[in-house]
Amino acid sequence: MRIFRLVKIVSVASRYGIDEMVFEHEPSGRLAALSRFAHFWRRLDAPRAVRLRLALEALGPIFVKFGQVMSTRRDLLPLDIADELAKLQDRVPPFSPELALSQIQQAYGRPASEVFAEFDATPVASASVAQVHFARLHASDGGHEVAVKILRPEMHGVIAHDLALLDTLAGLLEKIWSDGKRLKPREVVGEFAKYLYDELDLMREAANCSQLRRNFSDSRLLLVPGVYWDHCTTTVMVMERMRGIPISQIEALVAAGINLPALSRAGVEIFFTQVFRDGFFHADMHPGNIFVATDEVHHGKYVALDFGIVGTLTDVDKNYLAQNFLAFFQRDYKRVAMAHIEAGWAPADTRVDEFEAAIRSVCEPIFDRPLHEISFGRALLRLFQTSRRFNVEIQPQLVMLQKTLLNIEGLGRQLDPNLDLWTTAKPFLERWMAEQIGWRALARGFRQEAPNWARTLPQLPRLLHQALNRDKPTELAPLLGELAAAQRRQNRLLGLIAVLLVVLLVSQYLY
Repeated sequence: MRIFRLVKIVSVASRYGIDEMVFEHEPSGRLAALSRFAHFWRRLDAPRAVRLRLALEALGPIFVKFGQVMSTRRDLLPLDIADELAKLQDRVPPFSPELALSQIQQAYGRPASEVFAEFDATPVASASVAQVHFARLHASDGGHEVAVKILRPEMHGVIAHDLALLDTLAGLLEKIWSDGKRLKPREVVGEFAKYLYDELDLMREAANCSQLRRNFSDSRLLLVPGVYWDHCTTTVMVMERMRGIPISQIEALVAAGINLPALSRAGVEIFFTQVFRDGFFHADMHPGNIFVATDEVHHGKYVALDFGIVGTLTDVDKNYLAQNFLAFFQRDYKRVAMAHIEAGWAPADTRVDEFEAAIRSVCEPIFDRPLHEISFGRALLRLFQTSRRFNVEIQPQLVMLQKTLLNIEGLGRQLDPNLDLWTTAKPFLERWMAEQIGWRALARGFRQEAPNWARTLPQLPRLLHQALNRDKPTELAPLLGELAAAQRRQNRLLGLIAVLLVVLLVSQYLY
């Protein structure tokens, strides 16, 4: 079976000229047979990026998903290829109603009629990994309308098979392609495998959904479906049914009275809130996963769907991003260079002046255009590309975030061509930075550490007494005298800290 699949891959690659695309820069005669093979049936009239997309679509769902993930690696791919791969959609024929019912039977150990009061066997959406059906819970479970996401049957075997082939091909490319070692195709395949296997666990997706819903529980901008945990398994996820208009249907949104410029700005605020407030963001925000609510209560709110891929950021990541964004738009290129080095992603011995000059040469031309024409995503990409020249290892979570930012920008400007992303984001970034380094950060640090101090400080005399008694019993008396004096000083210090805390908290409340 594997040999036939490999033959198909080679055949499709040859038909769309993928071999020529890969080996076009190789020395003359190297693997020339591949580039001359079967010219009579090649489809070489389209640009290379289009041909690559068509080839992946011809190879099936797993390769489509691989192309989608590869489109996020704009630090590795040429822009034309990354842009074209981003157009890949999971237009996969649904599996049969019989198989859907069988999956439910297998997941719950009982038929769908016992699990749900109503179950529509005709799917409303179908993708490479799963498909979605509408249903209604029994009255004893609340009688709510729900969306039921069902994993495709036998996906683990199919994925393991195709991943093994991808890994083999990637290993071959590393050996025979001059750029193979630099681009690390086997690492890319390994990264893809991680994301893909994560998507196969619908309990993980349900947890992602629940986390995002909790983060935006009181939001005036975003709705996230609730999860019905009693009905979730690794192969079936049951969530609240959400209604709205797909965000790509601009005319329908206008007809529903949606304020498109306001919707555009709200999308930017949602994104930066996820990134800088929560460090947890929806990383697959293409138009198919976003609706806009039109009911009276939630009119104009975003509705997020499909939580298989999320990104997380540490405080170091968030600080790096905020400093880069602010410094970039202030044209402080030295600050941009220093942010890379301070984050530990550029070698400590990097010449700051050389790094600064490289960043300036890339970024300065951008400012010849109006701010509303400047792309945050492209700017971040340029920083990544320049950073590679200085041996900076770009973190995967930042590459995913950059791809998400491009999605948000494209979506925002589709809704409002005059969207000024910088004007929308700058106050948010400045406020976040102030909270990280100002007195608010000090107050937050006191609040967070106070429970630890309350537990630890009273124990210090006893712990020190035990240590001294164990190590130097003959010198214990004078040391205990010093300890008692230190304890009195500590009590005075604690009193001062308490007063400071009260002042800070009152100030925060007032302002």
